[in-house]
Amino acid sequence: MHLIRGLQNLDTVKTELQAGCVLTIGNFDGIHLGHRAILDQVTALAKVKKLPSVVMIFEPLPIEYFAPHSAPVRLMNLREKLSAFKATDIDYVLVCRFNETFANLSPVQFVESILKDGLNVKHLVVGDDFRFGKQRQGDFDFLAEQGRCQGFEVTDVATFEVTEGRVSSTRVRQALSRHDLEMAEQLLGEPFHFHGRVIHGQKLGRKIGFRTLNLNPKRIQMPLEGVYAVKVSGLHEQDWPGVANIGVRPTVAGTRPSIEVHLFDWDKDVYGAHISVRIENYIRAEKKFENLAALTEQIKQDVKQARQFHGLTQVESVRKI
Repeated sequence: MHLIRGLQNLDTVKTELQAGCVLTIGNFDGIHLGHRAILDQVTALAKVKKLPSVVMIFEPLPIEYFAPHSAPVRLMNLREKLSAFKATDIDYVLVCRFNETFANLSPVQFVESILKDGLNVKHLVVGDDFRFGKQRQGDFDFLAEQGRCQGFEVTDVATFEVTEGRVSSTRVRQALSRHDLEMAEQLLGEPFHFHGRVIHGQKLGRKIGFRTLNLNPKRIQMPLEGVYAVKVSGLHEQDWPGVANIGVRPTVAGTRPSIEVHLFDWDKDVYGAHISVRIENYIRAEKKFENLAALTEQIKQDVKQARQFHGLTQVESVRKI
């Protein structure tokens, strides 16, 4: 997968797109099973037509641009989304800066300047409810008409259902908000997980006997909160068990989203490492405790419960690695 950062860099792949491309457009937040069905459709068409496959996404998401205070929480930050695309057969991901100029493009300008002149689209795959252009004036029917005039095909996306319901990012968010990890996994096709870089924190965890890896979530808000049993990858050849607190840390007057992961039987410093945290089991909601002593006692219980879930003994002992 090759990343194209912005419309201004389309010239860098002009040769590769000379014969055209198969394109899809969307937010692709979470890259759930419905998204994967679209990507499979795009890559299959691209192989038949012997053209490169392209995904167009936006930063920020359009809803975040128009209504930043009411936009739904993201399932993925950009880095996570790009990592997920790398695991597919998509050839190019075009990240478009969604700003005032982009938002004010008319549907005709969008088709002519971006789809035709910029990407040389030969086949476009979008949902039949797709809207675009200034004030969302463009729709699927308009695209189909433009395709007939401009020389590209337009295909709509079949609804993908799980448990008698359409798979959507909204359904995934709803499942995570009620801690239904099994349903979230059914919709995503894999357990919910996120990536982060290990950063320096307040070192409070080691002071109370539970040193943690602090992660920068790269989000204003996380799609789930609470204490969870987790598995961490990226530090060792095997996934490493632990327990994580996801929230704002109200006991120590925290205000911003924070992710703290305590790895069992681990004593190495790994600052700067990029890791993946897989959510395995819900333990409890985040809450404010009267003091650090009360918090420490609760963490002991959280650790005990998470270790039991992972099938570990209750005695912490650093494993040889």
